[in-house]
Amino acid sequence: MPPAPVPVSPTAKQPPAAERVYAHVKQAVLDRRYEGGTLLTEGDLAEAVGVSRTPVREALLRLEVEGLLKLYPKKGALVLPVSAQEIADVVETRLLVERHAVAKVVPAGQRLIARLEELLEEQKEHAAAGDLNAFAVADRCFHAEIVRAAGNGILAHLYDQLRDRQLRMGVATMHAEPDRIAKNITEHTEILTALRSGDATAAAGLVERHISWVNNLARGEER
Repeated sequence: MPPAPVPVSPTAKQPPAAERVYAHVKQAVLDRRYEGGTLLTEGDLAEAVGVSRTPVREALLRLEVEGLLKLYPKKGALVLPVSAQEIADVVETRLLVERHAVAKVVPAGQRLIARLEELLEEQKEHAAAGDLNAFAVADRCFHAEIVRAAGNGILAHLYDQLRDRQLRMGVATMHAEPDRIAKNITEHTEILTALRSGDATAAAGLVERHISWVNNLARGEER
């Protein structure tokens, strides 16, 4: 059953129709309400969001460029599964960026430590509530905060381009291996402890182990 559209207050100014379709489909793909292999039709999406087919086509073209969908004329749009190559590429890029970043932020300032503590608490709250999507966002933010703190704007921008792929892979991983939620919290706590103590070598090693383990689990989700 397709996800229900989010109700909008009659007095609120709505974003353009194509933007609403784009946001609706993208979020459903990222949190796996539209699983890999699902065929989406323009008619169904137009009805779900409450728009005509023209903005639906515009939104689907945009999502195809982002690599989330594959369009088939007169049939619809296929949600692309996460491939083994995509997993390998994302993990390789993350390792290159995050090992460098975590070593560079040592000694970590109090502002970074406080923010990481806050994100770790958010993860614990989302885990307790069973909200995997929110947990994946907080998980991703924990890593992104370290990358931004390293002070290289180009690397931070590159890392941000991985956002959607990271979130999709993160949700898939936790659905496949629910125990991973507790392990992520434990490993983030270890990374934070290493940063507090100023141990750059330990922090880099913990980040490498953490990301590589995610890779192994994500490969178990390969279809």
